[in-house]
Amino acid sequence: MTIYFPREPDSVRVALSPDNAGKLHQLGLSVAVQAGLGTRLGWRDEDYAAKGASLVAEAAGLQNCGLVVRVNRPTGQDAAPRGAVHLSSLDPFQERELVAALAAAGVSVISVEMIPRTTIAQKMDVLSSQASLAGYAAVILATERLDRVFPMMMTPSGTIAAAKVFIVGAGVAGLQAIATAKRLGAKVEAFDTRAAVEEQVLSLGAKFVKVDLGETGQTTQGYAKALTEEQLAKQREVMAKQVAQSDVVITTAQVFGRPAPRILSTAMVTAMRPGSVVIDLAAATGGNVEGSEPGVEKRVGGALLIGATNLADQVAVNASQMLSNNYLALIEHLWDKESKALKIDPQDEILAGCLLTHGGAIVHPQFREPTP
Repeated sequence: MTIYFPREPDSVRVALSPDNAGKLHQLGLSVAVQAGLGTRLGWRDEDYAAKGASLVAEAAGLQNCGLVVRVNRPTGQDAAPRGAVHLSSLDPFQERELVAALAAAGVSVISVEMIPRTTIAQKMDVLSSQASLAGYAAVILATERLDRVFPMMMTPSGTIAAAKVFIVGAGVAGLQAIATAKRLGAKVEAFDTRAAVEEQVLSLGAKFVKVDLGETGQTTQGYAKALTEEQLAKQREVMAKQVAQSDVVITTAQVFGRPAPRILSTAMVTAMRPGSVVIDLAAATGGNVEGSEPGVEKRVGGALLIGATNLADQVAVNASQMLSNNYLALIEHLWDKESKALKIDPQDEILAGCLLTHGGAIVHPQFREPTP
């Protein structure tokens, strides 16, 4: 069976490292990569070839494979041959037409965002691996844009106070942002609707900002549950005070499959000290900050508002290594060593959560058309 890795038109990251090409080859897979796959990362075609991969043109790779692996959703009409498997991040809640088209084309689609957050699937968790790097990159971006240093400094010329950093959302990205900002010497505070994460925030040396929102909690996948309008209003009241005294605010709050909650208003950002920085990691899904736009940096009052997207691309080598490991773990789970083929069983505990289409139909209950 041939597994094909095409180049990514909209990402520096790639889905396969040269080392993992060798591991897939050892499993019994014929590995084909589009020529130039890892060039931007310093991974040469010869590095892949040395690990047993063949270099092909895109058309040839798509014609002769049983599995296509990408970082993001396909942009062209030909995602994979009929009867093949397509594996990537798909943003399925926003790409329902694409999911339906792939089903009609006879392609079995695995959306890695939908992989269950269970112990057995930890090594396959693409969202967590990439979100962790995005949290790190967000802090580094803030240090570049902020007009002051992060750590406290005692100098003959006087003492420089530590920058105040406020992290909204203590999921994977938020926790990594907290850890990175603390390592750089900032005074860090964080907020999350889930009281259960307070201990994790404190363990990283940050202060946990408490807001009495009543009953909140998290989903079975570990994401924060959506708040009511009354809870959001109470949250914004506390946020306004916290934001006004911060030099950097990084928002990371997202509800999977739904638009990101609006947490910061324009008035809150305007009230910040001139030169402050706000980074909205949820810009691509609607934004936590009023007025944020994906990929756009703009002044709101005296503060700089950044609608961050695809920050994992800023550390693309490490992001690709982690992503490649996630994909390798999933493929190993699905690989039948005896038959030398992928075993696509909709009842498999992992596939039950992330297999969207199979056998020419949409099989995931969240994406099937309702029965008349």
